[in-house]
Amino acid sequence: MSVTDVTREELWAKQHLSCKNIDYAVWERDKSMLRKLSRINGGCSFVVDVYKGCYAYASTGFVDWLGYDRHKIETLEKQGDYLESRIHPHDRSLLEDLQVRLGKFIYNQPLEHRNDYCNVYSFRILNARGNYVRVTSRHQVLEQSHDGKAWLIIGNMSMAPGQKESEQVECTVLNLRNGEMFSPGVVIMNPVVSLTGREIEILRLIQRGFLSKEIADKLCISIHTVHIHRQNLLRKLGVHNSLEAIRLGQESGLLS
Repeated sequence: MSVTDVTREELWAKQHLSCKNIDYAVWERDKSMLRKLSRINGGCSFVVDVYKGCYAYASTGFVDWLGYDRHKIETLEKQGDYLESRIHPHDRSLLEDLQVRLGKFIYNQPLEHRNDYCNVYSFRILNARGNYVRVTSRHQVLEQSHDGKAWLIIGNMSMAPGQKESEQVECTVLNLRNGEMFSPGVVIMNPVVSLTGREIEILRLIQRGFLSKEIADKLCISIHTVHIHRQNLLRKLGVHNSLEAIRLGQESGLLS
């Protein structure tokens, strides 16, 4: 059973995408390109239309090496959550919870930074022979609306190297702008009790996308002092980078 209080679709709806800010001619060009690429690499790619709240495309790789029904793949936008139907039941529940948790994290970021993230998942799925295999699935924004909101999400699925035995859904979040990464599974939910008012103020500015020099100018302190505060933040929160600090700050109530 899911432990989240909203669905992915409800999170998408909170963006309030408008048809006047979407150009479907862009998607037709993208779709043509994706079809050409799928013929070359034979992998599994899919696209979600956040405005319509449905899948817009799935490549033929889902038929060839995962064994999905060809007709349902070709008409995927009418098939609901058909792509999820072959994911291991245990993994599917965990995956949905992770996607909602990460969706909340991303939608809590300033609008100009929400599309900077790539989520990479590892989970089990049935292949064409009826055996569960581990795959890696990378999800990120393909196209934005004219006002900068996530409109089309692309996923690229490939066979995970090593095929290790695991019942866990693994996930890594990559910031495409600065290269920072974190894994939601390693961020421990300990209560935060030792941050100073200045440290919380700096954490909030980091969340808003301010760089160290900009924080120093805004607070009228030296950049050296900002660096010390940032190091203290990471140490006190027990995390390795600012992405993990922001996420823990949100989940602990420091950043609302």
